[in-house]
Amino acid sequence: MIIVTGNILAKAETLDELLALGLEHSRRSRTEPGCLSHAINQDCENPLRLVFFEEWADHAALAEHFKLPASRLFAKKAFALADGPPKIEIYEAVAV
Repeated sequence: MIIVTGNILAKAETLDELLALGLEHSRRSRTEPGCLSHAINQDCENPLRLVFFEEWADHAALAEHFKLPASRLFAKKAFALADGPPKIEIYEAVAV
């Protein structure tokens, strides 16, 4: 399984738009082949920080996700609304 974590910091004036954009992206991503889960959460200590947690069946499914025009458009719009560069990390996980 592949786990993706990411976070993005909104500006106060872009928070609502960025949150709506992230929700739309997560909902759409959940319908993709190989997506096991995809969620956006708001940081309790810093409500301007949005945190993504994703689980993918394998690298191929994640690669296809990144290739989709909708995913690329989400990234472009999200970066424009962010207060600084987003952070993304990708892990390969094995259940124990």
